[in-house]
Amino acid sequence: MPHSKSAQKRAKQSVTRRAVNRSRRSALRSQLKKVISAVEAGDNAAAQVELKKAAVALDKAAQKGLIHKNEAARRKSRLSARVSKAPATRAES
Repeated sequence: MPHSKSAQKRAKQSVTRRAVNRSRRSALRSQLKKVISAVEAGDNAAAQVELKKAAVALDKAAQKGLIHKNEAARRKSRLSARVSKAPATRAES
């Protein structure tokens, strides 16, 4: 246990921030899964809509310091490539 008042406050803040970050990270992962499931289902319209929501969620996560801005950019790039590639693979098979 922390002894000084400032250390007690920092410990309390740490617990609060951890809870907030866990919630935000969970919501972000859920949004990314929605995009992937829409792509796998072959629903291109839904995939496009979910991709836009995921891009916003990734940008917000990077802005809040939850993930690095380059990670957000990389994930957006990979998701958009996956969504744009989906119709071509569906048409071939």
